[in-house]
Amino acid sequence: MAEFTFSKMHGLGNDFVVIDAIKHSVSLSVEQIQRLSNRRTGIGFDQLLLVEAAQSDQADFRYRIFNADGGEVEHCGNGARCFVRFVHQHQLSDRNPLVVETQNGIISLKAQAGGMVRVNMGVPSFDPADLPFIPEQTQLNPHYVIIDGERIEFGVVSVGNPHAVVLVDNIDTAEVERIGTALQQHASFPQQVNVGFLQIDRADEVRLRVFERGAGETQACGTGTCAAVAYARQQGLVSDDVLAHLLGGDLCISYAGEGSDLYMTGPTDHVYNGHVSID
Repeated sequence: MAEFTFSKMHGLGNDFVVIDAIKHSVSLSVEQIQRLSNRRTGIGFDQLLLVEAAQSDQADFRYRIFNADGGEVEHCGNGARCFVRFVHQHQLSDRNPLVVETQNGIISLKAQAGGMVRVNMGVPSFDPADLPFIPEQTQLNPHYVIIDGERIEFGVVSVGNPHAVVLVDNIDTAEVERIGTALQQHASFPQQVNVGFLQIDRADEVRLRVFERGAGETQACGTGTCAAVAYARQQGLVSDDVLAHLLGGDLCISYAGEGSDLYMTGPTDHVYNGHVSID
């Protein structure tokens, strides 16, 4: 029997169960996470977040993320914002900014007024090997694959987790589920991939939908937004500061180009605290 308290939180509708795994030992199986994530018979969430003791002397905490399907993933930007708010609310630390280790590196989280959080996401990588992505052609971004006889072009970006970014004229009519599923399952992405569909309205304003690994389309994806803007900036399509509109709300992304750190600023919301027991 697993028994623990949790906080239900969300960032722009991308929702989480956040657990203090420092004070209490938490070990959940894939099947248990799937049961908890069910929106009819469980708590319901896109990702489960664990706050753990740091393993590195460079960090204050360790941040672990599990998708609704039970698989552990490398990063979650909306979750990172909720992470720092949870730590401060539960008085685990009053440091601000907070330095946190993820599966793929160190990130810095700074809480701001009104529940806003600014995250230094580090330097995005456009190297296919960092996703990993096995290109069928030798060119750099954009890449392409053939799906059902159709050529699908996209950029590849790693922001601690893998993303493919598809430019579209209208995200309302984009075939998010069909193309998202096909790219995720494509052999060129041996560890699958998150797929973003990006509509550029102006150099400083974009719209985005994201089809995530292990969760499907979500209301918002922080790392997906970072990856999409980074790719658009690499291609010279947007400016250094971009307002991104997602289904659940807005994020502000600042990125000066290749080799620069990327910053994401957005809101967090605490919904409720709870207690659960699961066989």
